[in-house]
Amino acid sequence: MLCAAAAAAFEPIEFRDAAEEARFRALSAELRCVMCQNQSLADSNAQIAGDLRAQVLELMREGKSDREIKDYLVARYGEFVLYNPPVKPSTWLLWFGPALIVLGGGIAVAVVVRRRATNAPATAPSEDNQEW
Repeated sequence: MLCAAAAAAFEPIEFRDAAEEARFRALSAELRCVMCQNQSLADSNAQIAGDLRAQVLELMREGKSDREIKDYLVARYGEFVLYNPPVKPSTWLLWFGPALIVLGGGIAVAVVVRRRATNAPATAPSEDNQEW
């Protein structure tokens, strides 16, 4: 049997108006579920995601701005909770790491191709000179 908090996490959220719902959906799409890691807060079915959605709605109703809500979650869970963390020295690897890997792979392929080209025979054997 689910506890009351877990059951509440999966209940549909009642919004005051369409503007509140639109803001909530946009904000929860920008935040990452801290448990699922590959899903946004809006898409996750994890219990903690439901708790965080409720927390986000509560902070919205307290009059907090989107920036203040994000700052609150970052203070608790780190910048990982943001789908688009700011570019700064601590996140350079996150932002530029994939490009460096692709660049390194391209360089490796170029080196291998050049080595094979220099080691290849100068002329291909003709059909007349083939030994069987």
